[in-house]
Amino acid sequence: MNYYVVKNNQRINLLDIPTIDFEILRAHLVATNLRVVAFFGADWGSDVKLFVALADDEKGEILLSSALINKSIKEYESITKDNHQYHMFEREFYEQFGIKPLNHPWLKPVRKNQDDYEFFEMEGEEVHQVAVGPIHAGVIEPGHFRFMCQGEKVYNLEIMLGYQHRGCEDLLVKKPSNQLAESICGDSLIAYNMAYSQIMEQLSGTEITTKAKLIRRIALEMERIAIHIGDMGAICGDIAYLMGKEVYAVTRTLVINTMLEISGSRFGKGLITVGGVNFDIDKKLSDKIIDVLSGVKKTVKQMTQAALISSTVRSRLEKTGVISKETATELALVGMIARSCGIEIDSRFDFCDEFYKDFEKKSFKATNDAYSRFKIRYKEIKESISFVKKLIKKLDEVRDENIIVSTKKLIPNSFALSIVEGWRGEIIHIATTNEQGELSRYKIKDSSFNNWYGLSMAVRNNGISDFPLCNKGFDLSYCGFDL
Repeated sequence: MNYYVVKNNQRINLLDIPTIDFEILRAHLVATNLRVVAFFGADWGSDVKLFVALADDEKGEILLSSALINKSIKEYESITKDNHQYHMFEREFYEQFGIKPLNHPWLKPVRKNQDDYEFFEMEGEEVHQVAVGPIHAGVIEPGHFRFMCQGEKVYNLEIMLGYQHRGCEDLLVKKPSNQLAESICGDSLIAYNMAYSQIMEQLSGTEITTKAKLIRRIALEMERIAIHIGDMGAICGDIAYLMGKEVYAVTRTLVINTMLEISGSRFGKGLITVGGVNFDIDKKLSDKIIDVLSGVKKTVKQMTQAALISSTVRSRLEKTGVISKETATELALVGMIARSCGIEIDSRFDFCDEFYKDFEKKSFKATNDAYSRFKIRYKEIKESISFVKKLIKKLDEVRDENIIVSTKKLIPNSFALSIVEGWRGEIIHIATTNEQGELSRYKIKDSSFNNWYGLSMAVRNNGISDFPLCNKGFDLSYCGFDL
């Protein structure tokens, strides 16, 4: 099979990506065990050019290939029916370009779904439907959940999103900016802004300083710590363990208030820019970050130990929302959710980030349920606190470096891919330039794109009252999906 093999954050000539016959490409995608990380089209005159990126997690490599499909061809034999990890990718490709994957087992709209959407139906004397959303209480974003139940037991959950599809990919092509990149998914703005900045730096051949790279990763790990603590509190709230809810909420505030001292924003808005970072972390602030996180670690440990010795807490978490490792693998789930099912993938380590190579990647004893998703957050909080302390120590070695450098023009006919491990999982940004050195295609994949269907599988055979707990355990993004 003809692939171009690249590393993460590597620019290549767009024309060097092999273009092969679609049927040959399809046959290989059906047969390979490699994980798909990108499957998207680009307008190519009278054709649509299909780009495919596969991850070899063990080798830390990304395999790129492409195929031309003439626009007059309106259909092809689905890959999904033989390799299920392509199910969302093919649906999106069909929605964007109108080329139909024949015999796709679940060919429904991904985002443009407000008209004549056909929900899955069940028949039976005791079967009933429960519809939730798209309008929810509080500040929850819009999404529709359709449960097929027999009594209290959920047999199927169908999730319909797309209510706030904003065309972010096209906006980034027309008016690329850090402000737009960090506004796509507000709870992962450090990860998104970092991926965007790395893409633009690769496409322009801009090399930023070690100091800027370290500050970015400190912020990325602090984002992970804050969101994980907040989610642990939300899970406690869903099972009426109110002490945990309040303690975790207060502790999360300590982390985001420290981010406020770094950048003037509790969520790190404006910190990262193409060419580096806008705000420094001096020795005094470094010491304060370490001091705050040391206290946070102690509090989280005490609260988690108290929660997990509570028989009430454990009874609500254990064996709730189980999703098998086999199903998670088949659906190509990623990030924290995959790791809670025993799939050890983490792009910080798998794709050889130079600042993580000396850190230990610890395995996790997964139980595949809500308990596992609670505990893995605790594990990752402890690890990220350790990572931040080590990164700050490395920062001491480069105090005299600048935090930002001037950028260059984008290089014509280029392709770049950036994978950043956000707190949910891998966030992938891909961009290409045309002959004039202008952005011609920008593609984004949030980890929620992979994981929403995993939530549907996790709630099967659970009581419908367990859905809020399962939903919060996954804590997926509506806007990161809708783009």
